[in-house]
Amino acid sequence: MSNKHFDVAIAGEINLDLVLYGLPEVMPCERELLADNFAMTLGSSSAILAHNLSTLGTSVTMATLVGPDPLGEIALQRLREARVDLGGVRHTDACSTGVTLMLPHGKERHTLTYPGTMAKMSLADLNLDYLSNARHFHLSSLYLQTALRPDVPELFRRMKSAGLTVSLDTNDDPDDRWEGLLDTVLPLVDIFMPNEDEASRMTRTTSAEAAIEVLGNIVPLVAVKCGSRGALICSAGVVQEIAPVPVTPLDTVGAGDSFNTGFLFGYLRGMSPAAAARCGNICGALSTQRSGGTEAFRDKALLDSFLAANGGLTQA
Repeated sequence: MSNKHFDVAIAGEINLDLVLYGLPEVMPCERELLADNFAMTLGSSSAILAHNLSTLGTSVTMATLVGPDPLGEIALQRLREARVDLGGVRHTDACSTGVTLMLPHGKERHTLTYPGTMAKMSLADLNLDYLSNARHFHLSSLYLQTALRPDVPELFRRMKSAGLTVSLDTNDDPDDRWEGLLDTVLPLVDIFMPNEDEASRMTRTTSAEAAIEVLGNIVPLVAVKCGSRGALICSAGVVQEIAPVPVTPLDTVGAGDSFNTGFLFGYLRGMSPAAAARCGNICGALSTQRSGGTEAFRDKALLDSFLAANGGLTQA
């Protein structure tokens, strides 16, 4: 692997998150409802992961499809500022870049997404030779990438044949059907990182503990994100609980993607699964200290002080 140019290659969606705070959970029509705060941050699971991994010093290239609009350019500029390689980015005039409107209500939130280009990127838009010049390949938001999804097994096989390990975070399936996942996609994955709700729904079980038993029989390494309860990991058939990093969250948007950041950071440095999950919990907790999934990583003073206070990622 010493001749690989990048640590991680990511193919996925990109958009901005527009976050309005303080709105009621039940919103009547034909009324002007006032938020008490607003943030515009880099969104999408794939772009958040690319940004945060690169901020931690991991070399990352990202392939994505962007429309002819200012929101897409703002999102790309955030990745450039984090030193993410954008050699795999393609542009289209067919539709605009997607956007997500988030309305947090304490621990829960409304999430409203216009998919835009995230639903249009296909295997034909990806330079597989360029992406294979990495040690590891990651895919997020499987069920939002509707044009790419039928070819994901072929994409994973191509990456693995080039010597890359493969990780996946499906995120939610809006149709709650999870088609083709357990029998077609997951057998090609080395690391799977769902949250506990997704894990339970895709396996038709009622708990993270039951779900990880099913998933651990398919994927060599599974990390189930359990929010304030930390994480569960299953490696070589052994399930472990990884304690959370206690924080008072300001915003949980992007915390799961930030867990993925820490987990892959540790995994790529040869840490044990438990140590990698500890890195994931640290990064997930850090993310909750600012709006959105990347703002805490953009705040270098916060990043440095938070990692130091929690023993640093190299000691996780």
